[in-house]
Amino acid sequence: MADQRPPDPARRSERSRAAVLAAALELVTETGYAKLTVEAIAARAGVGKQTIYRWWPSKGAVVFDAFLATNERDGSLALPDTGDLAADLRAVLRPTADELTDPALDRTYRAVTTEILNDPALRAEYRTRLLDPLLEATRARLRSARTAGQLPPDTDLDLAVELLYGPLHYRWLHHLGPLTHAHTDRLVEAALKALRT
Repeated sequence: MADQRPPDPARRSERSRAAVLAAALELVTETGYAKLTVEAIAARAGVGKQTIYRWWPSKGAVVFDAFLATNERDGSLALPDTGDLAADLRAVLRPTADELTDPALDRTYRAVTTEILNDPALRAEYRTRLLDPLLEATRARLRSARTAGQLPPDTDLDLAVELLYGPLHYRWLHHLGPLTHAHTDRLVEAALKALRT
């Protein structure tokens, strides 16, 4: 006899959550953030609008979670530490450039960036869940290089992080040119040269 028990609510909730995140990504890519609505996400996901508002306070929060879901790492943000600082930084900046130029992610990331500027709660969540852990992982790798004598002992780690990521995001944000591996390699070289002088 077939099992007549109702579906596990936790499993059903996870399926609904995954459907909402997938729908948000599809729709923001298809229509852009400005035309995206919670109603459209709910319809595409096959859930009620109230289900979305039970889990997320705004469409920006849904899109941010969808962006994070597509960029989930293995749980560790630690940068490689091979002893070759330049190679380790290239190993981080190259995939960052790849993500920023991925057509499926570019539009979503731009939408998230816009929303973060206008929503203090979402900005705080972005800092806590994504930006601050990434910056601290980068500082930790630079701290290790400083301890090993690969950077001067007075190296300002916050400035070093900005020298690495700032130009990359500036170029992406303003469409100033292609984000290639050759470009990220030049950024690493220039940043390390500046930090060592």
